[in-house]
Amino acid sequence: MIGRISGRLDWRGPDHVLIDVRGVGYIVHVSDRTLAALPGVGEAVSLYTDLMVREDLLQLFGFPTMLEKEWHKLLMTVQGVGAKASMAMLGTLGAEGVARAITLGDARAIQAAPGVGPKLAQRVILELKAKAPAVMAQGVALSAAVPDAVIEDVPAAPAPKPARKAAPPPAAVARAAATADALSALTNLGYGPGDAAQAVATVASEAPEADTATLIRSALKLLMPR
Repeated sequence: MIGRISGRLDWRGPDHVLIDVRGVGYIVHVSDRTLAALPGVGEAVSLYTDLMVREDLLQLFGFPTMLEKEWHKLLMTVQGVGAKASMAMLGTLGAEGVARAITLGDARAIQAAPGVGPKLAQRVILELKAKAPAVMAQGVALSAAVPDAVIEDVPAAPAPKPARKAAPPPAAVARAAATADALSALTNLGYGPGDAAQAVATVASEAPEADTATLIRSALKLLMPR
C-alpha cells in the first residue's frame, strides 16, 4: 500500500499532478482545494495517499493531511459514493466543512459539491452522522500530522531546492484543537458523542474563531434542557 508520496512536482493537470520520486513519476489525483494549495512546478511536495485498486485500474488519491485522508476513506464507505464524489465533497467543503455539515445534518452543504444530488447528500448524512464525532475528536492529531516534503537526488537532474514542510494553516490547527478539546470535555461531563458533536459544530459554525472555553460554554447552553 502506498500511503505517502514525497518528491518534486513535475506537472499539474486539471484534477491530478505528476510527482517525481527518484526518477519515477507518480500520477496523484487531488481535489480542487488541494491542487490550489500545492507549490509550483519544480518545488518539493508531499501528500498522504490512498490507493484505489480495480481489476483494470490503479489510482492514487492525494491529501494534504491525514484528517482529510480519513474523511475520504469514511465517505467511500457510503453506498453510491465513489472516489470522484468524495473528492468533490472534500474539494468544495474541506475536511472540517464535511464534518460540520454531516454533524449538523446540513444536506444542502453536501449538495454544493459537483455531481452530488439531494438523495446522495442525505444518505451521506444518515450513514455517517454517528461516525462523525469519532473523526472530529481525532481532528487535532490528524491535522497536525503533516508529511515532510522530501526530494531525493536524481541523476542528471538540477540540484533540488531545500525541502519544505507543508504545514497546515495555524488557524485550522487551532480550530481543530479547540473542537477536539470541547468534544472531550462534554463527553467527560456525560453527554453523548453525537449530541456533543452537534452542539460543538453548531457553535463553531456561528463563531469560527471561538476558543475551547467559549465552545464549551455555548455548547452547554444548547445541551441544557429547555
